[in-house]
Amino acid sequence: MWTATETVDPKPICLIVAACKHMGIGKGGDLPWHLPNEFNYFIDKITSITTAGKKNLLVSGRKSYEPFPKSCMPLPNCYIAVLSRTLNSVPKHAHYLCRDLPSAIKLASTPPLSKEIETIWIIGGVETYIEAMKHPWCELLYLTEIMAEFDCDTFFPEFDRKVYKLVDEFPGVPTGIQEEEGIKYKFHVFKRDATLKN
Repeated sequence: MWTATETVDPKPICLIVAACKHMGIGKGGDLPWHLPNEFNYFIDKITSITTAGKKNLLVSGRKSYEPFPKSCMPLPNCYIAVLSRTLNSVPKHAHYLCRDLPSAIKLASTPPLSKEIETIWIIGGVETYIEAMKHPWCELLYLTEIMAEFDCDTFFPEFDRKVYKLVDEFPGVPTGIQEEEGIKYKFHVFKRDATLKN
């Protein structure tokens, strides 16, 4: 993946997703629910940086990126990398086109971009989530539990809760049950057990 002469600067990888009962995350390429405050939480997380001048790299599969609300573009403090083996040009509002997740991770962790990138955020889809959770740099999973059932055709994958452990409280994450549009939900953070990293 890397040559011996390349300088690798490992970046933390975080996943973020909202899932209803039975871990449904999408229907027909879009979200099955309309929760503006929950969406604002998502935007706040992926655009937050701790060091001025840094940026996050958002990584998304093509099918997950296409329905992403373009009204909130451009996102502050972010570059966007779309994963696709079929596209020939960078999609509108994105910055990079990568063939696969390893290519996007390499982009963020080697010069020249590594000097700018703070965190790699995985925002979809299912195959990208699966691959990212296996990566040794993956540290956190931000999961919003939508406490209701929705008709879904896309589901978040099962993950090992002995490897990714639920954190009782996490900085910047509201606690307790939230309610919006008559729908209850709760923000969770799962942290990878460092002793179990590959």
